[in-house]
Amino acid sequence: MPEIQLGAHTVKSHGVKVARIHMHDWLILLLLIVIEVILNVIEPFHRFVGEDMMTDLRYPLKDNTVPFWAVPMLAILLPFIIILVYYFIRRDVYDLHHAILGLLFSVLITGVITDAIKDAVGRPRPDFFWRCFPDGKGVFDPVTKDVMCTGLKSVIKEGHKSFPSGHTSWSFAGLGFLALYLSGKIRVFDRSGHVAKLCIVFLPLLVAALVGISRVDDYWHHWQDVFAGGLLGITVASFCYLQFFPAPYEVDGWGPHAYFQMLAESQNANPSNANVQQSDLEGGYVDSQHERELSRVNTHDSSPILEGTNGMMRY
Repeated sequence: MPEIQLGAHTVKSHGVKVARIHMHDWLILLLLIVIEVILNVIEPFHRFVGEDMMTDLRYPLKDNTVPFWAVPMLAILLPFIIILVYYFIRRDVYDLHHAILGLLFSVLITGVITDAIKDAVGRPRPDFFWRCFPDGKGVFDPVTKDVMCTGLKSVIKEGHKSFPSGHTSWSFAGLGFLALYLSGKIRVFDRSGHVAKLCIVFLPLLVAALVGISRVDDYWHHWQDVFAGGLLGITVASFCYLQFFPAPYEVDGWGPHAYFQMLAESQNANPSNANVQQSDLEGGYVDSQHERELSRVNTHDSSPILEGTNGMMRY
């Protein structure tokens, strides 16, 4: 591998080059934003809600414990700040760019999937009765017994978007990505047995879970909505993280794929300069595929079965 120094790949020196390589990814992000806006504008499916179904939809209409504006703060801004702090420590634009790109993809893909399902399903919220009849007087079709809402159209529209929970899916998408990012950076799976590292990784997930619980406490969602939203968010976050970073339990789990690809390309271009500085080894556990293969071979050779076979061959 080539000689690499910390701070050799900064935003100033390589930022434009890295962003240009992923220009199409940024364009896709813009497309996702447009789709997300459209999904929030269109009218959701108005599911049949009969008079006898109102029993489970009479919960009081309350304000949000976690406001709508606070979700992007938790799911995007908080992880972004931590990613930025790590950049100032290591000065690696590859990590900065791919972490931000993966985070945005995680949140936006989750948002699009969530709102598409919301509009298609049209499940009424637990407080739907008071959205539909703010005066408390129910009006129903004399034949079908379907609701004939008298409330504000915008409030009723929002009342048909219960499944899945957007607060929960966004929170798990952003904070779930952050948990994976931190697990790679602090090497949670280095087999040292430091439980404190797990506590750091579980903290973002706990915050996301509390956001989901608040949606049930506020009667904005059924528990199934929150469960599905959390599962959706953490699944998309995992896929998006693995798109840019190795799995956290791998030897190279601390850095993005692009960083190691750059090292390999540099080694091919300068085969005479193939030593990595000890400081980078200590800071990143840089290891070649060849060394990992040798490690596996040595592990297999040391097994009791092979040792017995070798002993028989010696005799």
